[in-house]
Amino acid sequence: MSQESQRNIRCLVAKVGLDGHDRGAHVITRAFRDAGFEVIYSGLHKAPEEIVQAAVQEDVDVLGISILSGAHNTLVPKIVEGLQEYDAFEDTLIIVGGIIPEEDRDGLEEDGVDAIFGPGTPMEETIEFIRENVQPRD
Repeated sequence: MSQESQRNIRCLVAKVGLDGHDRGAHVITRAFRDAGFEVIYSGLHKAPEEIVQAAVQEDVDVLGISILSGAHNTLVPKIVEGLQEYDAFEDTLIIVGGIIPEEDRDGLEEDGVDAIFGPGTPMEETIEFIRENVQPRD
């Protein structure tokens, strides 16, 4: 399949919970768009169920969860479970960005998170990870 006939990678950048800091989410949204991805931004203060619904309805390839509130061990697994309920988990690359302590990373990855990117991660590293791990769909 030629590059021209493939659809763009579709990403949902989501802010879950009460975290009101969205500068990083806006920066990554712009970087993803500049990289040629189709990007949907959830807006602030979304419940896990709202994020799951948006990911399913928008048929995204990538779900990028931005979280700085410290509630990642509670909220991220709820999102993963919701994607599993809708049979969308296998087709969705799940990445998390934000302040995630080292001791919490293995547990999130065991729950189904594909990668965690902390503060200071070069944008190109995240973009390349997505390009290498998303299977093109028609």
